[in-house]
Amino acid sequence: MMRLLLAGLSAMALALPAHAAGSGEVDSIVFLAAIFALACFVGYYVVWSVTPALHTPLMAVTNAISSVIIVGAIIAAAASSDVNGGWIAKSLGGVAVGLAAVNIFGGFLVTQRMLAMYKKKGE
Repeated sequence: MMRLLLAGLSAMALALPAHAAGSGEVDSIVFLAAIFALACFVGYYVVWSVTPALHTPLMAVTNAISSVIIVGAIIAAAASSDVNGGWIAKSLGGVAVGLAAVNIFGGFLVTQRMLAMYKKKGE
């Protein structure tokens, strides 16, 4: 975990000053990219350190998170087209609804298959 933290901090230390604006502020795209990179590293190490006995509860939590995401995606897809760029929100919201739905249904299928492994033969 410490190695991950040091790698993330060194990446931010290299990236942020190089793209700083003239007023000393950090560009928002660079800042968000650094957060995304750190989230990818943390997610990778968290998922690969999970023991096999915890995969089913982890999938259940992932399905719960995806259900919250799908609510926000539906709200974005229902955005008013009167607002400037409303079609962008509608299309991205629709894509997000589709991807979250695939994630939820796939998670349920994986969870069902994993729970079937614990059933005795003949049940």
